[in-house]
Amino acid sequence: MSNAVIQSTNLSKVYNKGGSGEVYAIRDISVDIHRGEYVAIMGASGSGKSTLMNILGCLDKPTSGMLQLDGVEVSTFSDEALARIRNQKIGFVFQSFNLLARTNALENVELPLIYSEKSDISRLARSALEAVGLADRIRHNPNELSGGQQQRVAIARALVTDPEIIFADEPTGNLDSTSSLEIMTLLQQLHEKGRTIVLVTHEHDIAEHARRIIKIADGRIVGDDVNSRPRIAANEMAANPSKDPSNENK
Repeated sequence: MSNAVIQSTNLSKVYNKGGSGEVYAIRDISVDIHRGEYVAIMGASGSGKSTLMNILGCLDKPTSGMLQLDGVEVSTFSDEALARIRNQKIGFVFQSFNLLARTNALENVELPLIYSEKSDISRLARSALEAVGLADRIRHNPNELSGGQQQRVAIARALVTDPEIIFADEPTGNLDSTSSLEIMTLLQQLHEKGRTIVLVTHEHDIAEHARRIIKIADGRIVGDDVNSRPRIAANEMAANPSKDPSNENK
């Protein structure tokens, strides 16, 4: 029995299909991601990496090809069915945090649970914030938090539904080096606890934290290699105490 949580075969995404300006965002991509893996999808701007993430994460549908999630073919599902899958199985972390500005950290994390049948929404959200080290910031709005803290709220929001897979799209893109190491340490800890992590980045140094690096260019996979010596962000912070997030000025 396959241990792949995501299986894709010949995925393509075409814009203006059949027209004179037909554009392939990705072309004939086949890739499996196994349960508990820490994978980086790396490529330059316009390479197709975000399109691939959106399809693998059920945010978008392929023009052609097959996508299976936990052995279930989902590439032809309706938008409503894909939304249910995302809510149950997938968590997302984005470069821009995507937090509601006038809503505090606790309320932001509660959002994915609003349409669930769970009765203990507040407790689950608090627990998720505690897991990312923000127990003392639950009543703070985004503008009262640092960039690193906002991204930790976003990660707590991704975790609160207990998803099998976390997709992190350029999660350090808006952060300084200290906050970037903080977030990469947190992703590493989630991986060590058994989460499947798919990291999308254009930065080689960030991709090097993953255990497997998939390189994409011009909509095609051009490399798929095991990273035998991944960078460990926690070690980097230990070697440079000034980068320890506990020293952050709050």
